[in-house]
Amino acid sequence: MDQIRGSGLRVTRPRVAVLEAVHSHPHADTDTIVGAVRSTLPDVSTQAVYDVLRALTTARLIRRIQPSGLVSRYEARINDNHHHVVCRQCGTIGDVDCAIGESPCLTPSNNQGFVVDEAEVIYWGLCPDCSAAQPETA
Repeated sequence: MDQIRGSGLRVTRPRVAVLEAVHSHPHADTDTIVGAVRSTLPDVSTQAVYDVLRALTTARLIRRIQPSGLVSRYEARINDNHHHVVCRQCGTIGDVDCAIGESPCLTPSNNQGFVVDEAEVIYWGLCPDCSAAQPETA
């Protein structure tokens, strides 16, 4: 609740429930968040959850990511510049810290006059479960 209040937003039950759901379900899609919120607030509408997600994202309390070809996902890990690894088969997403040193990806070779405050890198491959399920090739 202090996070919400500290961002200048009014503390409401839906906002608290959505923030808790995002913390409990890293990289969750909206349907997963709606289901988690409805476990504590059964009457909350899907539109209300969308509105809260938008407000919390705008207030920088959560982060929205959308790897190519996947629906939007939300995460609470916001105060660092980390990246993601995504399974091409099942869509599982994991966090990946910057490869070396202190956020090297925030220093582009040519920023073209932009003030860069975030970089988005996505590694694609197969998660351990999907990789293990692949047939052996000789």
